[in-house]
Amino acid sequence: MALLLNGCGRSEPVAPPAPKTVADYFTIAVEGHPVRMQLAILQPEMERGLMHRRELGQDDGMLFVYLRPQRMGYWMRNTYVPLDIGFFNSAGALIEIYQMHPLEEFRLVSHNDQLQFALEMNQGWFKANAVRPGARLDLKALVAALRERDFGPEQFGLK
Repeated sequence: MALLLNGCGRSEPVAPPAPKTVADYFTIAVEGHPVRMQLAILQPEMERGLMHRRELGQDDGMLFVYLRPQRMGYWMRNTYVPLDIGFFNSAGALIEIYQMHPLEEFRLVSHNDQLQFALEMNQGWFKANAVRPGARLDLKALVAALRERDFGPEQFGLK
């Protein structure tokens, strides 16, 4: 009696999944509020940001991830969606929040020079969700997202 087993022969090596890109979303909480974030890590991704978009989902945003703490500056060139931006330090604590208006060429500069992450959300999101300075960004979820983007979290001072 012959027994045929499918799938027991030689198998081709399975390639690991391709790293995710700036177009992919990751769920990362801010003070317990889940946010679908795109991660802007590379310089061209940061330069483009949310430019040319006409809408942004209610709990969608873009997190800009810097290698080291610094003062941050942003503007709204070619950005049509009114935004709020929250600046976080390297420990994931929200330090400053500002409103930004569509197509505004004025460069908004942070007061603090020890900021490592910037989160752009729809204007009013921080207030509507009672997210104030001192709120925390889920750094464990960020570490996992960085790995999915094929970046070592250590290069950002994260474990």
